[in-house]
Amino acid sequence: MRQSAALFMALLSIGSFLLTYNFVSMIVHYHKTGPTNENRNQLVMDPLAEMPEHVKRSRNHRRPFHVALTATDTPYSKWQCRIMYYWYKKKKDLPGSDMGKFTRILHSGGPDKLMDEIPTVVVDPLPPGLDRGYVVLNRPWAFVQWLEKSTIEEEYILMAEPDHIFLKPLPNLVYEEYPAAFPFFYIKPAENEKIIRKFFPEEMGPVSNIDPIGNSPVIIKKDLLKKIAPTWLNVSLKMKNDPETDSTFGWVLEMYGYAVASALHGVQHILRNDFILQPPWDLETQNKFILHYTYGCDFNLKGELTYGKVGEWRFDKRAYLDAPLPRNLPLPPRGVPESVVTLVRLLNEATAKLPNWQTTEEVNSSSFGRS
Repeated sequence: MRQSAALFMALLSIGSFLLTYNFVSMIVHYHKTGPTNENRNQLVMDPLAEMPEHVKRSRNHRRPFHVALTATDTPYSKWQCRIMYYWYKKKKDLPGSDMGKFTRILHSGGPDKLMDEIPTVVVDPLPPGLDRGYVVLNRPWAFVQWLEKSTIEEEYILMAEPDHIFLKPLPNLVYEEYPAAFPFFYIKPAENEKIIRKFFPEEMGPVSNIDPIGNSPVIIKKDLLKKIAPTWLNVSLKMKNDPETDSTFGWVLEMYGYAVASALHGVQHILRNDFILQPPWDLETQNKFILHYTYGCDFNLKGELTYGKVGEWRFDKRAYLDAPLPRNLPLPPRGVPESVVTLVRLLNEATAKLPNWQTTEEVNSSSFGRS
């Protein structure tokens, strides 16, 4: 614990330095070892396009990436992690996969009952009160500690989340030196330039240099993430401590923290629309790699979306904060998008196969189903 506290204070000091204008010279030095602006102009086609065919054909060896996700020891986090790890194991060794080893980075400060089931590294949470109730701030701090204390064989890392389900084998989507990320429609640096400039000074270039992403899903070189992570931590903490920024960014503040931090290091990402899909807004799972079930799914019995109003049929992961969801969830009515049907089927398969899964009688069965 003392070592973690000392590391944390050192990183805060470093991070504060990184955010000063004096850091510009360090950014320039980084650009000399990474992709130049000239190279970038030659490489980036449509940033939302799929990887060029000649790149796919030229790959004759695997580029494995380590799958890493941060987690708490709450029941809500645990059941999602179990399902996520189940589907990781199902897809990892299939043709086309570059998925390497797996680590759950548990930022509770102590072990839990999943240690024997899921490969786990325990790290410390932030000092008490520092996250001010925003538990996601522990995410960059968890990555800083894990990267510092662990031996990671793979050259690349996928930053994933517990509510991710692998739909098919995931290849390494990194293109040359560019990390791969998913563009989120609600991350809008240009529309928040006044706030962004508090953390990304004009000397660093236009706000358009900041990608519309969070830290997950991102596939990135391990050594590059080691450079970004302390800055990501520091920027996120500074954002949380700024009332205007905190109020404006809300629950996506830490996502902005990563986007700004990577831009401070001169890093831009290849944006992949096929990286994830998010039901109920994305209707089909075809040609997508990861299903991200973050939104509630509410429908009437005609199969019509009733978002914002509790549906006659519904699924919302937040209904299961205190205990695992039940096995054998009822399928949605006819007319509901394929993505939602697939989500329920994948959840049902995992809960049916995973041992010691709590049954419907042990959770609040009224939180799911028809009314």
